Amino acid sequence: MRSRAPLVVVLVAALSAATVIGAIGAGRAAPGTVSLRVTSPFIRDAEGRVLILHGVNAVWKRPPFAPRATRAGFTARDAAFLASSGFDVVRLGVLLEGVMPKPGVIDHRYLDRIDRVVKLLALRHIWVLLDFHQDQYNERFQGEGMPAWAVHDDGLPNDAHQGFPGNEFSSTALNHTYDNFWSNTAGLWDSYRDAWKAVARRFRGEPYVLGYDVFNEPWPGSQWPTCFMVDCSRFDATLLQFQEHVLAGIRSVDRRHLVFFEPQQLFDFGAPSSFGHVADPRIGLAWHDYCSATLFSPFGLPDGPDCLFNEDRVMQNARAQVKAMGAGSLLTEFGATDDLTDIGRVASLADRYMVGWTYWQYKGWRDPTGNPSGESMFRSDRKLRSLKRQKATLLIRTYPQAVAGTPVRYSYDPSTGAFSLVYRADPSILAPTRIFVPVARRYHGRYRVIARGATVLSRPDAPILLLRNAGASRVTVRIVRARP
Repeated sequence: MRSRAPLVVVLVAALSAATVIGAIGAGRAAPGTVSLRVTSPFIRDAEGRVLILHGVNAVWKRPPFAPRATRAGFTARDAAFLASSGFDVVRLGVLLEGVMPKPGVIDHRYLDRIDRVVKLLALRHIWVLLDFHQDQYNERFQGEGMPAWAVHDDGLPNDAHQGFPGNEFSSTALNHTYDNFWSNTAGLWDSYRDAWKAVARRFRGEPYVLGYDVFNEPWPGSQWPTCFMVDCSRFDATLLQFQEHVLAGIRSVDRRHLVFFEPQQLFDFGAPSSFGHVADPRIGLAWHDYCSATLFSPFGLPDGPDCLFNEDRVMQNARAQVKAMGAGSLLTEFGATDDLTDIGRVASLADRYMVGWTYWQYKGWRDPTGNPSGESMFRSDRKLRSLKRQKATLLIRTYPQAVAGTPVRYSYDPSTGAFSLVYRADPSILAPTRIFVPVARRYHGRYRVIARGATVLSRPDAPILLLRNAGASRVTVRIVRARP
């Protein structure tokens, strides 16, 4: 999903690759063979700490369906930039059309392309969420993701001429195709499951794979008016059945990694979801938060009552759905715009609701169903120095990456750099709390820490602040700019 000043990359230029990796990795043991686990709504690491993930989407929607190994694509420079900016997760697009270009045939060369990016990120201790991505199903409907062999439109004339997302609301052929998919026409669910099994089998041994995002933005087909305005429980039941079918396939080859379900697409704009409890100890909900005022235009009214009301309502709906499922929570899309007000508001809401996120998206990559120039973090995909400074100020922020206990609240003021964290300490967790601090960007190289209930372990002004619990049941931390 997406919406309708010369910069020297300070940390990359100032630090060698080895220094960057060492600083960002301080206090973070390699995951080894220990799985992440869920204590809803949180995801915990091998040491028991709550993970709060901040990152970006990296979804290449046209052939070869994976970022190219070029400056305009994704290279080690990009991975180093993400690590130095405090981003510790990437939602990486994996398209069914790439995985299974013909029924039952797995393209292992395509998985090699995905694996190249996974390894670049893993080297820098960045988690990867593998995302089976689709929008508007197939190129036939001006979308992407699903292969032509999975299109079953029963010969209806192609009336998808309104672009994205207009075709979802207006095209009979597109909605009929989705209806056939959700009806499991021609055994499509088994083929989809088998593609996921191939991906899970390939990546089950990769310790920095966060997990698998089953289906991006499931569109309910011809049931969409009910889902938007009345009650989507009927479609939700079908969608849950489908995702549990895929989950069973993944679990047959990989019981270790997290699996994320997604609610139907109109959830992104305030519609609720009605999934029940999912009997899997490593289940997550991947959800998106956009305001419908910008649904048909990248300009919209981001300060209007629709956005102010709906973006918070999506957060509330996600909290309720995560609780019902017994799942971990991750906001996997928001932003997709250069509107700083909207980006800042959603990022602050995520802090208030204590959920991690992945911004849409890292680079424009000629997004066919989006707004490439607006959604990207850069003015040019080829040039990291073209980073949009004001957008970066909102996204590259102080936040707790790993909490040795249970967060109670945290907040960050992008205008002053003031950050605060309160958490209930867990004496059984020996690993330190980790807080990313964008020292050069937000604190002019120096910051001050006020900690109660914990001892600072890291050196002064380190980009990763490490704190060891000091026996108190409650820890409070405040970070402010140091006085000149």
